[in-house]
Amino acid sequence: MDEKQRILELRALLKRYAYEYYTLDMPSVPDSEYDRLFKELEELESRHPELSDPNSVTQRVGFEILSEFQKVTHDRPMLSLGDVFSYDELREWAKKITDVYGQIEFCAEYKIDGLAMSLIYEDGFFKQAVTRGDGVTGEDVSSNVRTIQSIPMAIPYKQRYDIRGEVYMPKSSFLRVNRERRANNEEEFANPRNAAAGSIRQLDSRICASRGLDGFWYHVPDDVNSDTHYGSLQFARTLGFIVNEKTSLFNDIEDVINFIDETEKIRHDLPYEIDGMVIKVNSYAMQREIGFTSRIPKWAIAYKFPAEEVVTKLEDIFITVGRTGKCTPNAKLSPVKVAGTTVSYATLHNEDNIADKDIRIGDSVVVRKAGDIIPEVVRSIKENRDGSQIPFVFPEYCPVCGGRLYRFEDEAAHYCVNSECKARLVYSIAHFTERNAMNIDGFGEKRVEAFLNNGLLNSFEDIYKLHNRKEDILQMDKFGEKSYDNLIEAIENSKKNSLERLINGLGIRQVGEKAAKILAARFKTMDNLVNASFEELSEIKDIGPITAEYIMDYFKEEDNREMIAQLKMLGVQMEYIDQSVNSDSLFKDKTVVLTGTLEKYSRNEATEMLENLGAHVASSVSKKTDFVIYGAEAGSKLDKARALGVTTLSEAEFENML
Repeated sequence: MDEKQRILELRALLKRYAYEYYTLDMPSVPDSEYDRLFKELEELESRHPELSDPNSVTQRVGFEILSEFQKVTHDRPMLSLGDVFSYDELREWAKKITDVYGQIEFCAEYKIDGLAMSLIYEDGFFKQAVTRGDGVTGEDVSSNVRTIQSIPMAIPYKQRYDIRGEVYMPKSSFLRVNRERRANNEEEFANPRNAAAGSIRQLDSRICASRGLDGFWYHVPDDVNSDTHYGSLQFARTLGFIVNEKTSLFNDIEDVINFIDETEKIRHDLPYEIDGMVIKVNSYAMQREIGFTSRIPKWAIAYKFPAEEVVTKLEDIFITVGRTGKCTPNAKLSPVKVAGTTVSYATLHNEDNIADKDIRIGDSVVVRKAGDIIPEVVRSIKENRDGSQIPFVFPEYCPVCGGRLYRFEDEAAHYCVNSECKARLVYSIAHFTERNAMNIDGFGEKRVEAFLNNGLLNSFEDIYKLHNRKEDILQMDKFGEKSYDNLIEAIENSKKNSLERLINGLGIRQVGEKAAKILAARFKTMDNLVNASFEELSEIKDIGPITAEYIMDYFKEEDNREMIAQLKMLGVQMEYIDQSVNSDSLFKDKTVVLTGTLEKYSRNEATEMLENLGAHVASSVSKKTDFVIYGAEAGSKLDKARALGVTTLSEAEFENML
């Protein structure tokens, strides 16, 4: 077989594997096989630039850096929908239609909280992705949308095809991205929708590729192969698009309302954000007859869930200092229940946010969970003020070390630049010992602070010298022989960790758990990573030039190189340990969902175990799920698994299988 033919064969094969993995959630080959074929294709394409194809799977990891987005006029306007906020308003909308046209079939679908998008295909190939914009003109974001793995780059339909939907950030991606931003002392995204919108508008597509976006597709402007909206969605599904499986048909608006009621009860358990329900007249012919106003279709309506907002008192505003010196203002609240949990604190982000919202100490404030996840102060209730409220003035000096705070040009945050600030050191060492880093049980911010106060810790290296300070440690509060022995044992065990844990623990900016694994697998040893060139780093999938620059800056610092040399002398593992998959595992190539609280393992530990056994760990249950492993307080996922006949395993049964 010549190389040109092999390229075409690999593209087709990898396209099918990607479709099975990202769209069907049912991979037929292990990740290692996909990666092997992907690398082979990359090498062949590099030898044959004349065969370049923007729709090749190798071009979906982010490769383009733009100076700006081009404006594009939509073939047909991307109209907004009218909103209703109560069932009475929804009934009134339906009545206006049924009074004229009689019984109507309604299609109800989840209102995904993301970014509206139009995808254009010509001759069966992806051509363009355009944002809604003002409804008439949007922006061409094709280079970023190509990185969303579930979106097909080729479809078995040769006519021009325009399908519309929502690009969104799954909750798991949102939590991961914010965890990484928090570790790098970057401002966290307020909610998944903002995160998705910010990702899609990155000029560097590598950044978008790293964010883990996905999409649901819910509208075809033309009646392609069907005379109903629901039918056109089913046709879109056959072309390879993800259509939400909860989309349903009803003949009575009361049944739609019951569907909304049921959805509200489970919305917080969904792996993505929804903020309501969209109800459409199903028949295309009927849609045309009902028509439009000047700005919205009359045959569709969006029912918005009421936002769960509560009022409480803002008791105080205090500053926390991160490991890079970033100073974040936080609200101390009178405890209040929001979306099922008690909230006592909320981030206020920065000085500008406090000023813009005119938030004062002692205010009555409206609180909600951004994206149903992160507590935020929405606004102050100025009419409740009695004169006792105190405007907040951002401090000039660090509350921990007393050093002057600086706000740099084009930055919203204040920073403590004192490298010896105890708060920065506490957070750095606590991060180094975390479970996803060096995994030294027995540490935490309070214990690290206690060790610092007693002169036992001033650096990462000091952790591995604590066995020489037994008498000093035993004199500390809540330390006996057993707790000392456990701590020293955990420290000794951490020396055997694979390289990726150490890399993550160092706290290099924008290098979190995932990037650390990629770097460790690529360079194998710490020496190789320390001496890697910018070109070697920036060409790695999911690393890119920005993170590469941060890595280079970190290892240019002589103090950091000396610290790594000291850790090596103290016996810390500096090599990557390849966790090869057990081919005899009962979990190999199986799709597994975890739910509830396990006694012996954290969610991350169980996930890592399963992935090392060749399993694909998914976030939601479907008929394609092979096993659901459940712990205490398992909820709707376990119920759904049992309803679908999916095999369920208690923690004890899981251990027996292991």
